[in-house]
Amino acid sequence: MMAPQNMIDWESSRSDALAALSAAFGEKFHRGAARREHFAHDESWHRSGLPDAVFTPRDRDDVQKLVQIANQYPIPLIAFGVGSSLEGHVVPVHGGVSIDFSEMNALVHVHPGDFQAVVQPGLTRKELNEALRHTGLMFTVDPGANATLGGMAATRASGTTTVRYGAMPENIVALEAVMANGQIIRTGQRARKSSAGYDLTRLLIGSEGTLGLITELTLRLHPIPDRVVAAVVSFPSIAAAVSAVGAILATAVPIARIELLDGLAIEAVNAFAKTHHVVAPTLFLEFHGSHGSVDGDATFVQAMCEDAGGRDFVWHSDLEKRNALWEARHMAARAIIAMRPGSRILSTDVCVPLTALPEAIDRAQHHIQSLELYAPLVGHVGDGNFHFVVPVGDDADETQRILDFTARLADDAIALGGTCTGEHGIGLGKQHYLAQELGGAVDIMRLIKQGLDPLGILNPGKILLNEDETFHTAPKLA
Repeated sequence: MMAPQNMIDWESSRSDALAALSAAFGEKFHRGAARREHFAHDESWHRSGLPDAVFTPRDRDDVQKLVQIANQYPIPLIAFGVGSSLEGHVVPVHGGVSIDFSEMNALVHVHPGDFQAVVQPGLTRKELNEALRHTGLMFTVDPGANATLGGMAATRASGTTTVRYGAMPENIVALEAVMANGQIIRTGQRARKSSAGYDLTRLLIGSEGTLGLITELTLRLHPIPDRVVAAVVSFPSIAAAVSAVGAILATAVPIARIELLDGLAIEAVNAFAKTHHVVAPTLFLEFHGSHGSVDGDATFVQAMCEDAGGRDFVWHSDLEKRNALWEARHMAARAIIAMRPGSRILSTDVCVPLTALPEAIDRAQHHIQSLELYAPLVGHVGDGNFHFVVPVGDDADETQRILDFTARLADDAIALGGTCTGEHGIGLGKQHYLAQELGGAVDIMRLIKQGLDPLGILNPGKILLNEDETFHTAPKLA
């Protein structure tokens, strides 16, 4: 059985590994301080960790060769997309080599009749959809950030459209990966379904680069709808808004997005984007369908919202106005951070059963008030997933109160039958809660990690917390 990841003596092989990699890859292997600094952190509040080098592969063979050398001279390997993750997934906590997948960004093939696309991991979701425009198809998973598709797979991403189209696991047919021993595997074929053996596709989705390095993805696509209508409606309280969500989901309306921002979040968006939304708990909605159905769906939902106390219901079918509406939603985190200049983002990410959503939010707001925190709410409430976006500054007392809040929030979510993370993943920030949520299942995860990565070279220090691992507990202070 392997030693705990943080007990491996990386130092004994580090210089030999770097020399061998530099000789093997030349200009693809970077040791400059400025380049390394870019790969030292993600978008979260977690402390940076500088890699020893950055490697930019051009193809799958480069990745395989990297891993083979890392097996000879053990050194950490950390996959990096664009760094938009929010739980410290890409922080090189033990140094090592950050793998910059930006040049493996090809759209390999489109199979329009099968509603599939084959892509390299460095392609972003927006780049894919731009390339698909002429096909009448789209890739639907929308986490807000223009993340790479490999990063979205590695973190099991979801987002605003999950209520209609599903998250990454539902939209990946198969993948190719270089495993920790250098072996290249494909986890499936292009058939729409399969019962062939263990589901290795799902195993690698959400593994955060700790089990294998994804080099290709076969993605599920969906037809671009004939008509799209976006709407916004404000409510007198969060309870009223959540009540409307329950009523909408209880119908057969095929709603594509249903997002909630509280008054504080709306206030921040208005200040940042110069918009004029009513400062109140607000639902952002979107309907996809045919010309004959969508307008009727929007009218029907408007009536349900008004029954729940909703007011100022406004909807748009014009593309420019729809995009402006959703841009306001997507910029919410940036807008909230702008209210506290110089701060870093801590975006909480719990998810509960829909019936527990009102109680979970009510408990969270009570904690926020008692701890005297500034924490606007942004939620994918159609999935029971919500975030409090908390700016973290350099006030040590406030930072401790924020950490107390995140602990209470996770405790409440788990107690209500939910999860400590609906979509951001574990990374560094949620390690303490994984055993609390899943119990003995974490022991099975350790066995899987030990079996697939016995040297512990793939993104060590993430997901599975070692007893003496404390790197993640200290925030990056200004």
